Amino acid sequence: MMDYQTQTRIDTSAFPAEGFGAWNAGPPETVGGPIPHGVESPLLVVGARADWPDMASLAKVRLVRALLPSQAANYIGETDVLDIVWLVAPDTMEAGVLADICAAAEARCCNLICETSLPMIDRLVAAIPESLSVQFLIDADPTDRLVALAAARRIRQATVHDIARDDAMERIDRLQEEVARISRLLGDLAGQRAALPGTPAGFPPRSDDFSDYPGQVRSPPRDFAAVPRSFVPEERVIERQRAKAVRRMLRQRRMREQYFPADLFADPAWDMLLDLYAARLERQPVSVSSLCIAAAVPATTALRWIKTMTDAGLFLREADPHDGRRIFIGLAEGACEALARYFEALDE
Repeated sequence: MMDYQTQTRIDTSAFPAEGFGAWNAGPPETVGGPIPHGVESPLLVVGARADWPDMASLAKVRLVRALLPSQAANYIGETDVLDIVWLVAPDTMEAGVLADICAAAEARCCNLICETSLPMIDRLVAAIPESLSVQFLIDADPTDRLVALAAARRIRQATVHDIARDDAMERIDRLQEEVARISRLLGDLAGQRAALPGTPAGFPPRSDDFSDYPGQVRSPPRDFAAVPRSFVPEERVIERQRAKAVRRMLRQRRMREQYFPADLFADPAWDMLLDLYAARLERQPVSVSSLCIAAAVPATTALRWIKTMTDAGLFLREADPHDGRRIFIGLAEGACEALARYFEALDE
């Protein structure tokens, strides 16, 4: 069976003669001539030259052009063959320019790679349309950049090459398998209709129609005195107690890192689920940057997990009603109900 990994090849003709530091701001034209069919996805770099990262990790990518942000939208719209648009420091771009680039990329079905900083990620996530396929990079290393390129790459004319799997693809596979496992677990928990352990058997659910059971013996209706208010636990009290328990669990998970290597117990999906659940009980919004910190992994890895969990229907994007430049991340109803049942089972 042929491996799905696409073999990329170094094409030095695609690079400027003076290296990546050379600035090409002439009319739209492909560096190194036309792009032949059946090769790796063409890449456009957009950003100020001073903001460019180390491009050594991009040696296996065919660079088409490097442009200033103000020139990028028109070039994308006029270029027929373009798959990936790499935005360097997009948080420094004007809002209108960034919107034009995103609109042009969406019209051409291009994938985006955005390299930014953690303090600016909230504004950037809100500015980029959800319909665009985007890979976010924060303090990225060469491996992170290669993983982002592998995720954004498109195969042309079904030209593939059977090669050995590298570490980056193994990481992607493990991430996808872990998300699938968590999704199945939460789905099973959410779909359970049986009562929790310890509940007496033999009582039909509330929704059942008792008229179908004429033979059952039921006690006559009675008037019961209301329990004093001091003995009735209020819903908010229960939520606050549950939130404290979840926060305590998160603190315990972080304490392990004082005695063992942090990557030994890395579980960003579960950490983010717990943080979002506690925040929901506390009725507090959670920004993208805050959730990245709660994941206790590099921000680039956390952003990939957020995207994967959102695609899986576990997370939701929620607009900030007070600031249109920011969005919040929340739990889907199914995930919240599954977590509630999970903690109720722990209390038994």
